[in-house]
Amino acid sequence: MAATLAVSAGCSLLPKEEEEEILPAITPPKLSKKPEYEVKTQTLETRVRGSGKLMATKEEDLYFTDEANRRIKSLHVKSGDQVEQGQVIAELDVSEQESELRSKRLQARSEELTMIETLRKADEMSVEALEKAKIDFELKREEFNKLENTIAKAKLTAPYAGTIVSVYLKKGDTAEAYEAVATIADLSQLTVVASLNADDVKKVAVGMEAMVDINAAGQHKGKVVQLPMPKEEDNSGMPDGDNGSGSKPIDTIENYLVVALDEFPQGLNRGTPLSVSVITQRKENAVTIPLAALRSYAGRNYVQVVDEQGNKKEIDVEIGQQTATDVEIIAGLTPGQKVVGR
Repeated sequence: MAATLAVSAGCSLLPKEEEEEILPAITPPKLSKKPEYEVKTQTLETRVRGSGKLMATKEEDLYFTDEANRRIKSLHVKSGDQVEQGQVIAELDVSEQESELRSKRLQARSEELTMIETLRKADEMSVEALEKAKIDFELKREEFNKLENTIAKAKLTAPYAGTIVSVYLKKGDTAEAYEAVATIADLSQLTVVASLNADDVKKVAVGMEAMVDINAAGQHKGKVVQLPMPKEEDNSGMPDGDNGSGSKPIDTIENYLVVALDEFPQGLNRGTPLSVSVITQRKENAVTIPLAALRSYAGRNYVQVVDEQGNKKEIDVEIGQQTATDVEIIAGLTPGQKVVGR
């Protein structure tokens, strides 16, 4: 036992051997391989898109045409009211003109009697004097008619039976000429309207197919039946329909692209938001590749084609229709070939 302890003690006094460090295996990095795509045939569609809403096919803003910009004396409707054709919507304050008209009527009667007496004495007058009397009489009649017309324009009436869907002014407000006072609509028939940017409108024609995505009602097919009326600028540089005063511009269905749906969903309301995409170009069995595989340089369009052995070569191609993801190849490739992406 003593010998054993001695040997153990001697071993503990010797230095420990260093353990050999184990190095992790180093894997050489793999070179990234560019994606490869197969040349295929498909139906290629180019679309333009816009946002819109449901609008009545018979809908228009109501406004006064009196350039004097008078105050509204009374407003007879509110949003949601049903009105009949010819029903008074609003009236301007023309009490001063009405008082003047009463005096003009009496004056006009007196002038008529004077003119009758003048005509009786026509044989005793020179031709020039008679003609002057007639002109003076007609000028006074014109003033009278102008006053009557001003008073008649002070009443805003419904052009047809419908629903008042919006009211923009109130009693006491100043109604500027052609400023929208209210909007009337025939809600028995709704349609899809949308706004496109000016460049996209130029690509659309009546009869083109469209896809309409209506909130809470899904997607529906239709056709373009009306293009928006071109917008013009007046001498002030403001778009047509906006007088620059900050008032609401006149809004009509003619301002929009109109789409007639193949089947109109039930239970929808005017103003429901939606989106429209119009198919401006379509080609069946088009030879296509992803845009990521097309290369262009100095006016040259080409692709890298890879064969079964993995060899690559550049081939010039002639391109046609393009979408956001694919491009048509008119010449240079055949379906089944593989091209390298960028």
